[in-house]
Amino acid sequence: MSNEQKRKPTHRIYVVTSDSEKGSWTEIGAAWPHQDGKGFSIRSAILNADIVMREITAQPKKAAE
Repeated sequence: MSNEQKRKPTHRIYVVTSDSEKGSWTEIGAAWPHQDGKGFSIRSAILNADIVMREITAQPKKAAE
């Protein structure tokens, strides 16, 4: 279990279906922010997997081969 997941999650994750006027919200996981503030660790009950979401940053250019 990661350090983020030892704390309580700060966000809940839902799948929303719009079969009706209001839609149906089903909780499928939770998220914890990374300590550097640039991403989240996500636990998905549906996928039975941990997902990491990170801020997009510029990639360093690769050296010419």
